[in-house]
Amino acid sequence: MKKTILAVLGTMLLSTVAAAPATATAGAKLSWQDCGDGLQCGRLTVPADWAVLKGEQITLGLAKLPARDPAAKKGTLVLNMGGPAQQISVMRQAKQAFADLTQWFDVVVFDPRGFEASTGVRCPDPAPWAANAEWVFPDRATYARYTEQNHRFGLGCAEAAGPLAGSLDSGQGAHDLEAVRVALGEQKLHYYGNSYGTVLGVAYAEKFPSRVGRMYLDSPIDHTNRSWAEWLLPKAKVKEDNLHRFAEWCATDQSCALHGRDVLQVWDEVMDRAAKRPIPAPGAGAGAAASATLIASRATVTFDATWPELAKSLAEASAGDATRFAKPSTGAADPDFSRITMCADFPYPTAYGEVKAMEKRLKRAAPRIGWTIAWPLANFCTGLPRKTPFPPHPVQPRGLPPILIAGGLYDDVAPPAYARRITAQLDGARYMAAKGGHALYLSGNPCIRDHVHRYLTTGQLPPMGTTCGPASS
Repeated sequence: MKKTILAVLGTMLLSTVAAAPATATAGAKLSWQDCGDGLQCGRLTVPADWAVLKGEQITLGLAKLPARDPAAKKGTLVLNMGGPAQQISVMRQAKQAFADLTQWFDVVVFDPRGFEASTGVRCPDPAPWAANAEWVFPDRATYARYTEQNHRFGLGCAEAAGPLAGSLDSGQGAHDLEAVRVALGEQKLHYYGNSYGTVLGVAYAEKFPSRVGRMYLDSPIDHTNRSWAEWLLPKAKVKEDNLHRFAEWCATDQSCALHGRDVLQVWDEVMDRAAKRPIPAPGAGAGAAASATLIASRATVTFDATWPELAKSLAEASAGDATRFAKPSTGAADPDFSRITMCADFPYPTAYGEVKAMEKRLKRAAPRIGWTIAWPLANFCTGLPRKTPFPPHPVQPRGLPPILIAGGLYDDVAPPAYARRITAQLDGARYMAAKGGHALYLSGNPCIRDHVHRYLTTGQLPPMGTTCGPASS
């Protein structure tokens, strides 16, 4: 189940809603109808801009995975699986992951503004990411060409967005979430946010603290830190540590293609050689080769499941054939439109000199691979129209109930420092660590799931200092 669910969420598989659901306006009760795959769907009308309540209106598409026994249910749990991306089509593929929750709750998701079943934005041009296999840019000229491509993409999206232009951030999303709570008829919002869904959850807690019920934040992305250097450094350090964990695994597992060799030394030698002259990759096409920046882009150390392939790739590159690194990736990128919301929330500095300076700074703490963390947001945001209505900022909500926050010790997407920082700003929140990576509940960690179920159904937090073992234990 773990691999299937994470694959679905990682690639954000697209599908369509099977039926046209009924519609309600903000403040009205939702009307549900069957829309296939065991889901019930509905629609809610909300302002395109919550600062202009009587302005143009949009619709939010919602879906409900009903509780198994309506007579025994404890209420409704609103869920956001992250992205930022569509939720309903992903729920169709991943609903088994939430089957346990339907013992007690109706589980409700809604597509964020701009996505799929909600009033959507159809950008006329695809984002250039898919063609940009080498996302750690090798030089200023290549980055400038990419920036121009992303600029055209962003302009097209802005025109297509119409009344939604400039109103696609998580601050607006928090108001949408409040409208969903009202339409559901719930006095308090019970919420589970995963990954980027935690940005929405914290925004809601900041804006509507008196309406928060039980809230579980899994693998939180920190939207409270204004310092990019401080924000990136924990990610870089954890990614560097993951390379070391990969080397330790290789030393103990005979199936590793580099077993018996000094893995970190092999890494250094391959990167040094590729930096001087790209390593030939005959299996990737005539004249193909892998540069150091391409290898840094393609080497995945975050997930244990990728380690066997990485070991083979390094072993072959060390022998002079970098085909495995040079072949195009088969994984799909996030939906094009995600970067519009992400860059509205996280206005990352994108000038080439600024990114290179950040890379240089990170190399002091994470010299082998952690420094690559300087580049992903630059890829998303460079050249986009600079509308940032909801930038990172500290939060100080008052009167919150206890909130449960969990983070993986090996998570370089949302490192433990993020979870601890957010916990410190939410009164009464409890941080729980786990020996795992990203999306702990979804990855099937039994300890995490037990604590989450207990908290969501009774309000009981795990003891202070609780740490869960790996999902396989």
